[in-house]
Amino acid sequence: MKPETFVILIPGFAASESDSTCLPSQQLFVKLLKEKFPGLNVVILAFQYPFIPGKYDWHHCRVIALGGKGRSKLFRLLLWKRIWKILKQLNKENNVIGLLSFWCGECALVGHRFSKKYGTPHYCWIRGQDAKKNNNYVSRIKPSAKELVAVSDFIQNEFETNHGIKPQLVIPNGIDTREFPNENSPRDIDVLGAGSLIQLKQFDLFTNVIGKLKKNIPGISAMVCGKGPEENNLKHLINEYDLHNNLVLPGELSHPELLNRMKRSKIFLHTSNYEGFSAVCIEALYAGAKVISFCKPMKQNIPGWYIVNTKEEMLQMALDILSNNSIEYAPVLPYEMQASVEKIMLLFGK
Repeated sequence: MKPETFVILIPGFAASESDSTCLPSQQLFVKLLKEKFPGLNVVILAFQYPFIPGKYDWHHCRVIALGGKGRSKLFRLLLWKRIWKILKQLNKENNVIGLLSFWCGECALVGHRFSKKYGTPHYCWIRGQDAKKNNNYVSRIKPSAKELVAVSDFIQNEFETNHGIKPQLVIPNGIDTREFPNENSPRDIDVLGAGSLIQLKQFDLFTNVIGKLKKNIPGISAMVCGKGPEENNLKHLINEYDLHNNLVLPGELSHPELLNRMKRSKIFLHTSNYEGFSAVCIEALYAGAKVISFCKPMKQNIPGWYIVNTKEEMLQMALDILSNNSIEYAPVLPYEMQASVEKIMLLFGK
């Protein structure tokens, strides 16, 4: 009898079991998927990263890295042909119950077309910037609404506004509470930020807010965890605002280390100007920190998560929280990844 197999199409995936920084939310989904369905054969096709092609086991799942390295045009077409060949072989040797694509991009394009040709169920989990108007893959894929899953109410609305298709389902991001350290830590970090140091995340605004907060709280302690092309600009701003003793850039931390910093923080300041449903925000909430952001992922309010519209509102909200000594920094659990896994797999009849 052919083994029951589930295939995940994703731009990149962890290069090893010790690689906790590459798409940790997607790693968590796969881990809990395998935990929930231990008899299911899970195969992950990583299109672009790891950069070196190869096959390896990851927590009892099979990863096939194609090593695309983000190259385009002719090489990308050849890459898709290789992936198509792999999918055909998997389909021949296994009982493939379905394909799940992360992001509505090249993975969804291949998954959608394979589904059309061979009748294998396919769903695409729209996660963020793939809902924007400039995503040209959508017109090439021509997905149906029932094939699409949005990660948040915001993304469902954004995709419909920009592409005229309303994803039929919303299945949010989630966390696994077992990942968090049990010990109580002193909240010695006033304001924490984390993410790729790119313009979209607006860490220059983060630095500006800390500079203004310092006028009221001279000893304010802040930290931005991550790496990226904006690092030198942030160092320049730290110098400009005289924040050498206030704002630390520790670089990219492992996922467990980042969760530890969250447990020590009073505020998680999320300055990104666009976000699907940031995993770091719900992680920070469960770590007990208060979250301030511009982006509201779900229609309903989430306790401890404050939505602001301007930098001035963000500054005032942070000041109000830090000035209030009676605030309790209690864990808030909006969504668990176990529930997200169950909802996704129901789509495939599991």
